Amino acid sequence: MVRFYQLLNLCVKVLLFNFKKGFYTDYYILDMFYLIRFDYREGKGSSAADKVVEEIRAKGGKAVANYDSVEEGEKIIQSTLDAFGKIGKYSLNCLDLIHRVHLRGSFKITRAAWNHMKNQKFGRIIMTASAAGIYGNFGQGNYSAAKLGLLGLSNTLAIEGLKYNIHCNTIAPTAGSRMTQTVMPQDLLDSLKPEYVAPLVLWLCHESCQENGSLFEVGAGWIGKLRWERTLGAILRQKNQPMTPEAVRDNWERICNFENATKPQSTKDSIDILYEVLTKLDAEQEVSSNPTNGILPTSSSGIDPAQAIGQKITAPGMYSYTNLQPILYALGVGMTTKDPKHLMFLFEGHEKFSCLPTFGVIPAQFVIFGGGFASVPGLNLDFTRVLHGEQYLELYKPLPTSGNIFLSLHICFSVYTYNGGDLICYNQFTLFVVGAGGFGGKRTSDKAKVTMNPPSRAPDAVMNDITSADQAALYRLSGDWNPLHIDPNFAALGGFKQPILHGLCSFGFAVRHVLKQYANDDVTKFQAMKARFAKPVIPGQTLQTEMWKEGNRIHIQMKVKETSDVVLAGAYVDLKNTADESTTNNQEGELQSDLVFREISRRIKDVGKELVKKVNAVFQWDITKDGKTAAQWTIDLKNGSGELYKEEARNQADTVFTVSDEDFMKVALGNLNPQKAFFAGKLKVKGNIMLSQKLEMILKDYAKL
Repeated sequence: MVRFYQLLNLCVKVLLFNFKKGFYTDYYILDMFYLIRFDYREGKGSSAADKVVEEIRAKGGKAVANYDSVEEGEKIIQSTLDAFGKIGKYSLNCLDLIHRVHLRGSFKITRAAWNHMKNQKFGRIIMTASAAGIYGNFGQGNYSAAKLGLLGLSNTLAIEGLKYNIHCNTIAPTAGSRMTQTVMPQDLLDSLKPEYVAPLVLWLCHESCQENGSLFEVGAGWIGKLRWERTLGAILRQKNQPMTPEAVRDNWERICNFENATKPQSTKDSIDILYEVLTKLDAEQEVSSNPTNGILPTSSSGIDPAQAIGQKITAPGMYSYTNLQPILYALGVGMTTKDPKHLMFLFEGHEKFSCLPTFGVIPAQFVIFGGGFASVPGLNLDFTRVLHGEQYLELYKPLPTSGNIFLSLHICFSVYTYNGGDLICYNQFTLFVVGAGGFGGKRTSDKAKVTMNPPSRAPDAVMNDITSADQAALYRLSGDWNPLHIDPNFAALGGFKQPILHGLCSFGFAVRHVLKQYANDDVTKFQAMKARFAKPVIPGQTLQTEMWKEGNRIHIQMKVKETSDVVLAGAYVDLKNTADESTTNNQEGELQSDLVFREISRRIKDVGKELVKKVNAVFQWDITKDGKTAAQWTIDLKNGSGELYKEEARNQADTVFTVSDEDFMKVALGNLNPQKAFFAGKLKVKGNIMLSQKLEMILKDYAKL
């Protein structure tokens, strides 16, 4: 493999230096020649330039040094002409003329209209680029540069104008014009009429169109939207080792492989990938191999892993709260009085007043970000460099609606929550601290709860919830005071167009959706949730939760409906299986039919998918005792993989049976004919009575009772 300067031997024909003004500025590629300018603001000098030129010549290359100021461009170019005879066919006038018309002209017109649009709180701007600017075109370097410059201008205006309701988009049209009528045949001109471009422009200018910062190709009646795409790439740098051309060569296929490519949409996405690289590099830093001491190195972030590893806070943290905090949290994750079932989370006087399960993250977050880690030796975290990657929550007992709970915090970002000595909750935070390496060992802990990809089929259920424009402002009252979620100026520093929603707020929405879909909002059935935070959410956007039921595990994927961006990935919620919790022995007060339904649940569990295909119905049983409803059971063979649970049907039942506990047992054991029971008034049926034939198949062929 040729080394660096040997590469220069192959491609560099002229290397020009300038030391008069200051620092390395940039390079231009002009007709196969590389023109590189170096400036050093601390005085002048020629030795460095001469040294590099000599080195290039020694390797067989051609180079000339120049010491003129960049302000004396003619002298710099003349050096090239004197040495090599040519530099390129474009004159400066040719470049300037095109840029004045296309780029500078568009800028000046937009600037003249900008303040008027701001004052009226409305504006729509359309920049006209070209395929030549997007893809390049032979002989059109000046035109292509100007047209792509319009796209960059448009994207920036889209960001700056958003809060004033000024939207800016770019089109790259193909249309016949006076310029092309002499070079295009008439039939082609007819198919490229401007009338086939104008409708797109009119729609982008309409007040109801919310498109912003986008690029469209258009022509001949066709419109397509373009976006950037980026490969996953490859990290070629290693700790304390140089990055080499050989590494680029060996990883070229990975660098250029667009399989599973990402689609960056902002400068933040560009910055995020660099943070990710730095985090991975720090995580891979090995324990020092110095045999004389074996001490872990101190991180450049000020963290001393040797002191921090294995530590925990000696005294547990305490979190005190009243009914107010659970209510604020419920409002923060979208609960509303419009839904009567939500009152049990919003009204302290409700007979079933409860905490949402995900309120369990609030005390844990409080003990971490409230200064708990400050007491750990060697762990001085700068939380402006902390990224929340994943979250796991598990409940062992329902959370109290008020009280004093104690928390034990461990260095692995695990928080155990106790109430009166009983462990009630466990949280596991996965955080990335940029620049905080040096811990050695594996990048992940064996104790870390892992994310799980959803099944490769259409979701079993989908639920949408529109967040409020004030959702982040409301959620932060639960204790997450990060200004990223409220202050536009702070959000802009992070590369966001506006404040974003807390990831844990989306986390709460997702659990709400699962409990509503599969547990009738019964918080006691929640066991655990794991999720990875993938993308930010802007308050006011619609959260769309896709759900797949696999036994007691509900796989979920949350998206922003308006953009289809995945915001919670690899997520799942585990529910408690109430149908299997009790023993097979009949307990005091238990109905006889409970045992039968549990047995049905066990026996059809392995054939649920098959039954869903054959039956495609939801059956609800209302079991009575002493004339009153004593239990409700549902056999759902219509959604997902099928299930049986003890409660009212979560999805509308196709057929509802009402029968006493005693008569149900007689039917199940074959001592009472279902038809005779029906005509005798002992078995009442609502809905689709013909589906009862399919239910008979379940009891006989599958449950075999």
